[in-house]
Amino acid sequence: MACKLLLIRHGETVDNVNRIMQGQTPGKLTENGINQARNLGAELSQKHIDAFVSSDLQRAVDTCVEVAAPHFQGDRHTALANIFQTPLLRERDWGSFTGRYIPDLKDAKWTPDIETTDAMRQRANAFLQLMRQRYDGKTVAAVGHGIINKAIQSVFFGKPMQDIEPMKNVEVRVFGGVKKNDDAISDIIVFLLFSSLSLYNLYCLLRTIRHFHCLKIDTT
Repeated sequence: MACKLLLIRHGETVDNVNRIMQGQTPGKLTENGINQARNLGAELSQKHIDAFVSSDLQRAVDTCVEVAAPHFQGDRHTALANIFQTPLLRERDWGSFTGRYIPDLKDAKWTPDIETTDAMRQRANAFLQLMRQRYDGKTVAAVGHGIINKAIQSVFFGKPMQDIEPMKNVEVRVFGGVKKNDDAISDIIVFLLFSSLSLYNLYCLLRTIRHFHCLKIDTT
């Protein structure tokens, strides 16, 4: 069996606009970020989604609520109650870089308290295992963050994180066989999680499928 995962980055935040390193701080969506999330929720409203998952950081939870609400008759309280929150989807822990102005960090020396790439990939792998075990055979929308989302894709495809293109706010990463182009959202098949295959063998298999390709949906 497989878990279909719609991997989403949270909406625009105040710190995104101000170019502040958020890390594992809660973060606050801007009005634009709220509207981005609501627009994505409207696009996904007629699509079958069995479960909603989110990082437990507030900016991701708030985004997920807006995405999920149309599936609960617009009731945000019910949507929130039905979101599974997990720290496995938290953004990178930037340690002492957290809260600093990003351009000032261009030549800064990384400090030991910054979460390592290996640690992020381990967390990403644990997340994929959790999705496979908890949602086997289901379709899941999961809201995470820019760098942890890169780590998830890095683990899944067996590629270095630097080879994964960054995600924009409320972008949905799409992997799989898209059958029609008249309704892009309906063609979303993300991360087929085959429990019987190693990540390397799965990557090789997907590369051999003639129509396999990667799409991005940018709703900004």
